[in-house]
Amino acid sequence: MSAPVVKHGAPDADAMHVPVLIIGAGACGLTAALRLASAGIDTVLIERDATPSGSTALSSGFIPAAGSAVQRAAGIDDDAARFAADIQAKAHGTAAPHLVAAYTGAAAPAMDLLARHGLAFEVLDGFLYPGHHARRMHALPERTGQALVAALERAATSAGAMLLTRALARELWVGEDGRITAVGCERPDGSVEVIGCDVLILACNGFGGNAAMVAEHLPAMRDAVYGGHVGNDGSAIGWGRQLGARLADLGGYQGHGSWATPQGALISWAVMMDGGVQINADGLRFHDETHGYSEAAVHVLAQPGGVAWNVFDDRTLALARGFPDFVAAEEGHALKTCADLPELAALIGCDADTLRRTLQAVSPGADDIHGRRFERGLQAPYHAVKVTGALFHTQGGLDIDAQCRVLDRDGQALPNLLAAGGAARGVSGNEVSGYLSGNGLLSAVAGGYIAAATAAASLGQTLSREF
Repeated sequence: MSAPVVKHGAPDADAMHVPVLIIGAGACGLTAALRLASAGIDTVLIERDATPSGSTALSSGFIPAAGSAVQRAAGIDDDAARFAADIQAKAHGTAAPHLVAAYTGAAAPAMDLLARHGLAFEVLDGFLYPGHHARRMHALPERTGQALVAALERAATSAGAMLLTRALARELWVGEDGRITAVGCERPDGSVEVIGCDVLILACNGFGGNAAMVAEHLPAMRDAVYGGHVGNDGSAIGWGRQLGARLADLGGYQGHGSWATPQGALISWAVMMDGGVQINADGLRFHDETHGYSEAAVHVLAQPGGVAWNVFDDRTLALARGFPDFVAAEEGHALKTCADLPELAALIGCDADTLRRTLQAVSPGADDIHGRRFERGLQAPYHAVKVTGALFHTQGGLDIDAQCRVLDRDGQALPNLLAAGGAARGVSGNEVSGYLSGNGLLSAVAGGYIAAATAAASLGQTLSREF
């Protein structure tokens, strides 16, 4: 089976049946499963890979939330309203208001739930990500997406959720009343296993791995490196179209302007926020790096050869080495160190005098044509990483209401189909610059938390904040 299919009628009466079925065991699906299983509701997660990974494992694993117990314990003054304002400011007021309110309101209780199940979060210190006015990025001590998804899997399965791996969901069965009745999964031997359900949650992310859909909806990323998971094939959208669902914000996505090349590794944007700059093959800066790493992908791709150099000094290098992704990139020889400016110019392949003028403008009080304010200049030795722009994941998809119910083309909720995370529209508006750092994991974790409550309600059960 090569494409997502909707089948009409009833599956085999002998098929396994569970109250809640979730497609996708990333942050969204695992958060929903954890909450449901904790409340005693039988839940099965369908995962295409042998071990859950997806976009979550490829991320830095940092989840933004305002008002969590961890954030309060750190003495940080923040709340959901301020968080919502930051999201809308980055999206120029175009993010779906009902989802912004729902996700920022659910993020803190979701983080508290995860903490009660053994996920030992801390709030990142030392810098602010672009667009955030408070420290609200929650990270596990390992500071990796792999650690986050592994911890979520342990918590969900320990709570009683069932995880079915190596199961590629391709068929949705729908009854005459429009209710989803079952899901057909392709197994490694080519057989199809059908599982019936009362409620289905789509947590299978977006369409970043579908080249045709990227070319159609995200033309700026048509030729970009894809840094996301191959499983983001647009299945949720394919099913939604066949079911008459409404789509929204298909032009929204998270790019990243700091993808080490040719190593294929993420270089944390903390490097830029701490004082680093991006310099092209002509020895020039070409944008204000503090605006955000998502739109930086487009800026970098527009440079000669579609590449740039992240340039920084010893102080920033010490900060960067606190991120495992950077350490791995350094071990892969992505980091180059130059004793002085002529050596840096030779590395980049640019005119030394042009580069000298560029770096002279990177100093306190200097006039920056891009509008950035620098607290300090860069000091030799210089460190540099060659990067390109990449597509990480999409931010548009099935239109949903504040309860994560999928809406039809008339804006009415489909009977028992929910979606969250990358499978649904996010809170980044309809283009790349609307992405606020962490929006992807926000919609995954907060969306999974909300979808669980909606699923439980459809089964006649109310979930308290303790679940």
